[in-house]
Amino acid sequence: MNYDNELFSYSFGKDTTKQINTLKNSIEPRSSNSIFLPAKEVLSLHSIILKSREIDRVFGFDETYYDLAKALRQVPKIGKNYKAFSNARKNLEGFIGGRIELDEQSGRWSFKKGNQKFSIGVTSEGVKKISILDTLLSNRYLDTKSIIFIDEPESALHPTAVSELLEILFVLAEAGIQIFLASHSDFVIKKLYLIAQREKISFPVLCSEDNTWNEHDLLDGIPDNSIIDESIRLYEEEVEIALS
Repeated sequence: MNYDNELFSYSFGKDTTKQINTLKNSIEPRSSNSIFLPAKEVLSLHSIILKSREIDRVFGFDETYYDLAKALRQVPKIGKNYKAFSNARKNLEGFIGGRIELDEQSGRWSFKKGNQKFSIGVTSEGVKKISILDTLLSNRYLDTKSIIFIDEPESALHPTAVSELLEILFVLAEAGIQIFLASHSDFVIKKLYLIAQREKISFPVLCSEDNTWNEHDLLDGIPDNSIIDESIRLYEEEVEIALS
């Protein structure tokens, strides 16, 4: 990888088990934080992840889960936030109907809706997943130069919520955050395509086709891919059954 004309590279083979010997890195650490948001929410496992690593010294969770757990532990900051972040948080709260809170003494999360509080254990998977992004915006872990990697943003979300979430991510991207998404959802592909067409903005994508990766731009249209192909096939099957 080349970043600002500096090189980062590493290599390993099938027999590599403990150490990577070939490593070159001349890239300086970034001042802005980056974070990976997995398909599964981590709020229910938050205290377990921290305890297993920091107290028990057991390495059952990979570094991305541990990094996210530490980022969520930071206390929300009071004061003026980036305008785009404030708007994003209002929209996030609007379509999930509340916000999550961390009790500093017990270390437990809860979902607050109006004057009611619910245990995080009985809160839906989708709400918890969206609340993770809201928390990272409120505690200022993310700034306008951060990078977010999101695996399957559609996971545990209703298609309407997926559409709302992608609109919010677009607002954050416009503010400067760089976002990488990995998805198997035709809802995600179609929504990003519509945003690209509406805003006349480039959305580069990589698609796996016949075991190779090909680059496309949603501004030029939706590329051929197996996700859309299967959606079309099911529609054609439905029409065939209806007409038979």
